[in-house]
Amino acid sequence: MPPSYDINPYEETRLYTSNTERERWESMATLFSIIVSLDALERAYMRESVSEAQYAPACTRLLGQFKTISKLVMSVIRDLKDFMKQFKMSHAAAAHRLQVGVPATVEHASAATSSSSERAKWVAETTQGFITFMDALKLKLRAKDQLHPLLSDLMSSYSRFGDQDSEGRARVLHWLITLNQMKASDEIDEDQARQMLFDLENAYSAWFRSLQNS
Repeated sequence: MPPSYDINPYEETRLYTSNTERERWESMATLFSIIVSLDALERAYMRESVSEAQYAPACTRLLGQFKTISKLVMSVIRDLKDFMKQFKMSHAAAAHRLQVGVPATVEHASAATSSSSERAKWVAETTQGFITFMDALKLKLRAKDQLHPLLSDLMSSYSRFGDQDSEGRARVLHWLITLNQMKASDEIDEDQARQMLFDLENAYSAWFRSLQNS
């Protein structure tokens, strides 16, 4: 005679048996919702359903939330790719944005400045961004959490100059993506630091020449 099981089909199935497991599942649910929301935002921006003014702060907020929650989740899930695979998520737009780590308005060149005063301000900010980041490398800063904020700020101001020096922007974006994929405590090695400084110096020189020719 087969064993009988006392199963209530109306009873909610529990995914956890402790507070630690509950918090982990809640964190993964939050991460799941951030990815879905970011994907919807990216697609709305591509369809021009939201403006740049609406898109940029919303995207920045979601990217910041992802960084915060991923610290709690990625100790269990190896990386974002594995997380999306495990939960059968098909959200390519969100995956790309999370890989880049900055809004599309920063990744791609924006429109030219609208006034000479704004242009002068952005030139000063971009110049300072280049110098600050290159000085950080020369001072032997190597950890992601030391370099990523500086390079992100540089990329934000650099992207305001339209299509000028697109090759230099591509170099900066490459290193920003590289840093974004590292853990906060990870460090670049000396070969990477040397190549990064070389690329940033060349990008800075090319950008400065483009200003003189514009």
